[in-house]
Amino acid sequence: MLVIAARTESEIAELESYEDRQMFLEELGLEESGVNRLVKSAFSLLNLETFITAGPMEVKAWTYRKGWKAPQCAGVIHTDFEKGFIRAEVIKYRDYVELGSEAAVRDAGKLYVEGKDYVVQDGDIMHFRFNV
Repeated sequence: MLVIAARTESEIAELESYEDRQMFLEELGLEESGVNRLVKSAFSLLNLETFITAGPMEVKAWTYRKGWKAPQCAGVIHTDFEKGFIRAEVIKYRDYVELGSEAAVRDAGKLYVEGKDYVVQDGDIMHFRFNV
C-alpha cells in the first residue's frame, strides 16, 4: 500500500525548480515525492528498469525488463539495432554525474565497451553500435 497526499503533490508540481521542490520536501521531512515513490514501486512491481541514450539533439530514457542483455535493450529503440548489434558503449550514471561529461568519463577510463552478454543495469547510459 502506498499513501499519497494529493494536495501536497499538487503543491510540489507547482514549484518552478528542482531546488525549490527539494527544499519543500525537506521542510515536510520527506526524501521524495509520493509520485516518485509510486513510479519506483510500479517499476519494481513490473520488473522494469531504465537505460539512457544521449546525442546532440536529445536525451531519452528507455524502459526495459530487468535482466535483459544489451542486444535486447538495443531492440527497444529499433528492431534493426538488435538484429545488427555489434557492441554497446556504456557509461555508469553515477560516473557521468560525478565527472560531468562524456569526454571526462572517457578520459577517466570509465567508458566500458560491452558485448552481447552484457546485462544492462538500471541507469546505464548506452551508445549502441550496430550494422544491418
